[in-house]
Amino acid sequence: MVSIAKKSTALMAAIVAAGGFGLGASSAAAEDTLTAVHAFPPFLVYTKTFLNYVAEVNKRGEGVIKITVRGGPEAIGMFQQPQAVRDGVIDMVHTPGSFYGASVPEIDAMVAASKSPMEVRANGGAALMDQIHQKRFNVKHLAWIDSGIGFHIYMTKKPKFRDDGVLDLSGVKLRDNPIYHAFFQALNATTASMKSTEVYSALEKGVVDATAWPSIGIQDLKWDKFLKYRVDPRFYRTDLGIIVNLDSWRDLSEQSRKLLTDVAIEWEQKSFDDRAKDRDVQVADLKAKGMQMVAMSADAGERYVKIANDAAWTRMQGRLEKMGGMDNFSNLKALYDPN
Repeated sequence: MVSIAKKSTALMAAIVAAGGFGLGASSAAAEDTLTAVHAFPPFLVYTKTFLNYVAEVNKRGEGVIKITVRGGPEAIGMFQQPQAVRDGVIDMVHTPGSFYGASVPEIDAMVAASKSPMEVRANGGAALMDQIHQKRFNVKHLAWIDSGIGFHIYMTKKPKFRDDGVLDLSGVKLRDNPIYHAFFQALNATTASMKSTEVYSALEKGVVDATAWPSIGIQDLKWDKFLKYRVDPRFYRTDLGIIVNLDSWRDLSEQSRKLLTDVAIEWEQKSFDDRAKDRDVQVADLKAKGMQMVAMSADAGERYVKIANDAAWTRMQGRLEKMGGMDNFSNLKALYDPN
């Protein structure tokens, strides 16, 4: 004989299977969940942008989707994070595209772009970049954020210039990074590759006496204790993005995917505007603390920026030729940097 308790359990299961006590089917739907990591420490403004994105998604998506942040480089090494999201070890990562540029060479279009994220989203460039990411790296390229700033070279010693007025990096011990390695090679610089978390110690010990970094953030890292000169003009755009494992993305409900995308589009504009404001404030702060902004002439500055951009496009072309996949090169150039 079946007990009353068992009968009740079976009845409840049947009711739930049928849609509940007159409640819509959506009420029984499970909340989507994603795990995430970020490349840089949480005190940096770029990471704060991502964490605020996560908070906004979780707020608007309550009961629909929840993102759980597992940490930063202490959880998964910053250079290993892109592969971790590709392989499904983690669902989402906030990272510079250049950290996986060898696998997705087209990311250099963002590095050397003259167009903003909003412009390339409107002209089809963002959709093409996403398509390429899905094909090459098994990820959805969701957003390109914090792009309203570029890079500068910061130095402990007064910069020198070539006869043509372009920065002379001979004899300079320069900290390197994937995003600007090709540019530094084009300038015949002597470089040492290291993580951003290692730079303070390297500056303190004299292992390096110069580094490139965006227009904001060196105060947060305390590098301004050693760096006394900033070289103008700026070069490149930051290529910080949010990527999601493609299988995880496809498993999400349509409502979840729409929410993630809608907030991402908002954050591209918001972060662009916010970083421009931060740039003005932090430049004034650096000047007040004694940092000297050393500018090249207009002509020399144009040559300097052209060397940087040409290096990025040439690197992309070389990598694509080795892969046998030049199909999108001209399209990306037209969409991201038509100048």
